[in-house]
Amino acid sequence: MDKNKQQTISPGLYLVSTPIGNMEDITLRAINILKKSNIILCEDTRRSAKLISNFQIQNKLLAYHKFNEKKIADKIIENLKKNKIISLISDAGTPAISDPGIILVNKCITEKIKVYPVPGPSSVTSAVSISGFRDQYLFFGFLKKKENEINDIFKNLSDLNYSLVFFIPAIKINSYISKLKKYFSDRKILIAREMTKMHEESIRCEVKDINNFKDNLRGELTIVLSEKIKGKNDKKEIAESVKIEIIKMLKKYSHKDVVEYICKKENLSKKIVYNFCLKQKK
Repeated sequence: MDKNKQQTISPGLYLVSTPIGNMEDITLRAINILKKSNIILCEDTRRSAKLISNFQIQNKLLAYHKFNEKKIADKIIENLKKNKIISLISDAGTPAISDPGIILVNKCITEKIKVYPVPGPSSVTSAVSISGFRDQYLFFGFLKKKENEINDIFKNLSDLNYSLVFFIPAIKINSYISKLKKYFSDRKILIAREMTKMHEESIRCEVKDINNFKDNLRGELTIVLSEKIKGKNDKKEIAESVKIEIIKMLKKYSHKDVVEYICKKENLSKKIVYNFCLKQKK
């Protein structure tokens, strides 16, 4: 790139995406901004030191993580008010996406300090792009640890017919498999691990067919669930008891609401229930 055509870097906070594995994935713009930053905020200074050293960046690193972000956020704001250029990076991927950064971003918004995104690697979009699933997806992030919370989350999400993306520590994957089968048996799954690295792996199957892993996996897994597999397990006929229930419901609820409710409850295709409701209306 012609140096005269490089983007002007104004004072403010820059959220700089960094490689999720392969160092070559960093962008030229990210390198340029990091080199011109007065301070680079990072989760782990030892890990980030390897990154900036690889690209001959010699700027000051300052630890910024979930344990100290509330404590030092005001100090960072003071520096930004002095027209400093400050970059925020995470250990890998895009800052503030299941990583520290939201507190600082909101303080900048409140103080009317400019916040700039520097797009780049993301395990979320990387996994969705190779999944083969619908590109209308919902990203949840890291799952809760308590069993009752996980059940509530999965129950609420199971009715949403979109692709779903989660982060799961690899060492805990087996503890989630039975719950995935319980709530998402009508979907496919992609388990992406070590993305962009030497031992990159994509595990694909239907959720109902996945088994516990015998060997301990390492790192973090990006899990992508497909939209529901249409019609595969739908019943072909409406039971007499269900017909009676539909007739009663049509007296109180709309045609559309009855179809939605019965289809989910009885695992029936919308076409069959819709046609039956239509006959009752005539």
